[in-house]
Amino acid sequence: MEDKEAKKKKSNSLKSILGGDILATDFFRRQTKLLVLIMVLVIFYIHNRYASQQQQIEIDKLKKELIDIKYDALTRSSELMEKSRQSRIEDYISTKESDLQTSTNPPYLIRTK
Repeated sequence: MEDKEAKKKKSNSLKSILGGDILATDFFRRQTKLLVLIMVLVIFYIHNRYASQQQQIEIDKLKKELIDIKYDALTRSSELMEKSRQSRIEDYISTKESDLQTSTNPPYLIRTK
């Protein structure tokens, strides 16, 4: 008889879990506020994690863009340095058939005692 009652109780509890009757028990009625709080915290945690991942993706994208811009600036700086060298300027001036020449006298005379 006890075995039959235990089996009936087990199947009844499984049936009540699947049917949703377990939510109407006294325990769940007393703990409703706690369960709602737990669900809100779980939803907040999931949202926070998602937002964090989106920000991390944006940070990685901006880091790659910054590296590309730095390399571009370095390339342009080296090109400018190469074009503004004195020897290149002298070559450019001499090919224009002008009377300009590079000065052989220093712009400042440094005197020593």
